Amino acid sequence: MSNSIFEQIKKVNEYGKEHWSARDLSKLLGYTEYGKFLPAIERAKESCKNSGQNIDDHFAGVSEMITIATGTPRETQRPVDNYHLSRYACYLIAQNGDPRKEEIALAQTYFAIQTRKQEVQEQLVEDNKRTYLRNEMKTHNKLLAKAAKGAGVINHANFQDYGYMGLYGNMRQKDIHAKKKLQKSQAILDHMNSEELAANLFRATQAEAKLKRENISGQHKANQAHYDVGKKVRQTIKELGGAMPENLPTPDSIKESKKRLKNSRKKLLPNKS
Repeated sequence: MSNSIFEQIKKVNEYGKEHWSARDLSKLLGYTEYGKFLPAIERAKESCKNSGQNIDDHFAGVSEMITIATGTPRETQRPVDNYHLSRYACYLIAQNGDPRKEEIALAQTYFAIQTRKQEVQEQLVEDNKRTYLRNEMKTHNKLLAKAAKGAGVINHANFQDYGYMGLYGNMRQKDIHAKKKLQKSQAILDHMNSEELAANLFRATQAEAKLKRENISGQHKANQAHYDVGKKVRQTIKELGGAMPENLPTPDSIKESKKRLKNSRKKLLPNKS
């Protein structure tokens, strides 16, 4: 059995998301009956849960129509239960199978390698987004500071605190720092993922625009404006069903993201002889 056979049964939906049919996979793994494959799926779902992943993101239960009595005048269809499995779900199913079976051993190797490749690729995508957004934050924080100064802000640290308080549910910079369990020398913006950075970038750009648009003057009014913008961004995140920024995971330093990107680019460059 070739590794590529697992790619041949892969399906891609209208949104470009890949998945595998549990019924198709069960046949490749040597199961003669789909019902006998279900315990392996349940063990994999338990492993998924224990790893902190959302089961529904990887094991999507679906009902599909299959044709029965083909080639006869009474050809009909009936619904059957199935799962659309992510690559990670396939990996977990294989890992919970009997490695003494050739089909299982092959699947374990294939999905372990492919899952790791996917993890690396997703990490690089996130690293690219983080690096870009972090640079944008540097630029727009400077512009915001300039606009705040023009509005008469004297205590800039206090002004920044108000923006964070609006966005983070009344948490100041020191509170966010403590929440993320960062050392004193570590900047909170350097330990935000792309989602959190994007929320802060929106806060910064909109606060700058508000100060200028409304000709706000004075420390107190500028603080309030920054707080209101942050609170509005937080409310929007809540309405969209997103995680509050203080509850998002804390990644490693942005320096590590830059290092991974640099190393990946080196691998793409041809060797000079």
